[in-house]
Amino acid sequence: MPKMKTKSSCKKRFKVSATGKVISGQAGKRHGMIKRHKKFIRDARGTTVMSAPDAKIVKSMMPYDR
Repeated sequence: MPKMKTKSSCKKRFKVSATGKVISGQAGKRHGMIKRHKKFIRDARGTTVMSAPDAKIVKSMMPYDR
């Protein structure tokens, strides 16, 4: 049986933690910071844990990162 392939887009954007949660960058920080509130910019630093339904989709595209 051949190996399953990992989606290139997923391996660049997501990481699976040791407990199996999917970690991703915060959304909404690419451009347009001038119209965002300072609180939003502060809160959107770093990374976040994806919701369970979204993580299920991402994990299906990353077969060996469980």
